[in-house]
Amino acid sequence: MIVNKNRRRISMENHYYSNAREVYTEMRKKVGKIYYIMGKSASGKDRVYESLIEDPSLALEPLVLYTTRPIRSGETDGKEYYFVDQDRLNKLREAGKIIEERSYNTVHGIWHYFTADDGQIDLVSKDYLGIGTLESYVKLQKYYGKENLCPIYVEVEDGIRLERALQRERKQEQPKYAELCRRFLADNEDFSEKHIQEAGITQHFPNNKEFSNCLEKIHKFIQEHQKTL
Repeated sequence: MIVNKNRRRISMENHYYSNAREVYTEMRKKVGKIYYIMGKSASGKDRVYESLIEDPSLALEPLVLYTTRPIRSGETDGKEYYFVDQDRLNKLREAGKIIEERSYNTVHGIWHYFTADDGQIDLVSKDYLGIGTLESYVKLQKYYGKENLCPIYVEVEDGIRLERALQRERKQEQPKYAELCRRFLADNEDFSEKHIQEAGITQHFPNNKEFSNCLEKIHKFIQEHQKTL
């Protein structure tokens, strides 16, 4: 019996290609996402973050950013941010570990906010939840890939937002009203509709009335993305 060697080779190649496709498909299933919460100050970002990160059904890992600003009353190091000094920031810069960095000239001096490649992220098998600015979101897109970032833009009417900001600031041991006003005005420029569109963000999550309604929509948004992996 004569065996066609070419036919056998083609059959083996098809077998290898089939296995490769299965491996690739499986790898794609395991690729995680970074769900990134954004919004102007006092829009409820922290409350959204805390509610989502504590939800076991979403299984989200925290992506914690860094800042050199003073820790506020009620905050915990390693939860809202890693609170570091200028020396730590300089060392991370020298080591080439800074993914993105923003500096703000506040009434209390220059405050730095940044994301570092410190081993937190493993997109092979996990989903992450982060919180930051529109600028940091764009830079994370470039670093991790646009397909791996899912924006969650929380939106609040300015009058409501200002009332919430004042209520929060009054609870601080040393309220910084001048800094509150600076942030409020700066947000209108940083989160202008033009900048939002340029970042490719098309979906907004209003948080003007019932917080539960806003949270429910965000929860559904994340679940829908997780199902498509």
